[in-house]
Amino acid sequence: MNYESTTVRESTVCPGVRYVVLRPSLKKRAEITARVRRLLAELEYRAAGQTMEDRLAAAELESRIDGLYIEWGLVRLENLEIDGEPCTPALLIEKGPEDLAREIAAAIRNECRLSEEERKN
Repeated sequence: MNYESTTVRESTVCPGVRYVVLRPSLKKRAEITARVRRLLAELEYRAAGQTMEDRLAAAELESRIDGLYIEWGLVRLENLEIDGEPCTPALLIEKGPEDLAREIAAAIRNECRLSEEERKN
C-alpha cells in the first residue's frame, strides 16, 4: 500500500486551477481542531444572535476560520497567478478570489471530517 498524504483537486469555481491539500493524520487533525475550536464556539454563539453586530462578527469569524484552514492545509496551487505572481496560500488569503478561497477551505474541512467508520472507533 502507498498512502498519499495529500490530494489534488480541480477547482469548480476557477476552471483550470488545481490545488493540493493535506489529508490529515491523527496528529494533524488534532492540530487543526485545536486551532479552530475557540473560533468555532464563538461563531456558533454569534450566528445565533439577532443583531447586526452578531451577524457581522459571525461573517468575520467564518473568514478567519477559512483562512486558518487554508494556512494549515493548502500545500500549493497550480495554474493561478495573482498580479503576475504564482499564487501561494498566503497570497490567496490576502489577494485571491474569495470564491476559490472558500472552495479550498471547504475541501480542507471535508478532508478533516471523520468518516462514519472512524467515529465508531
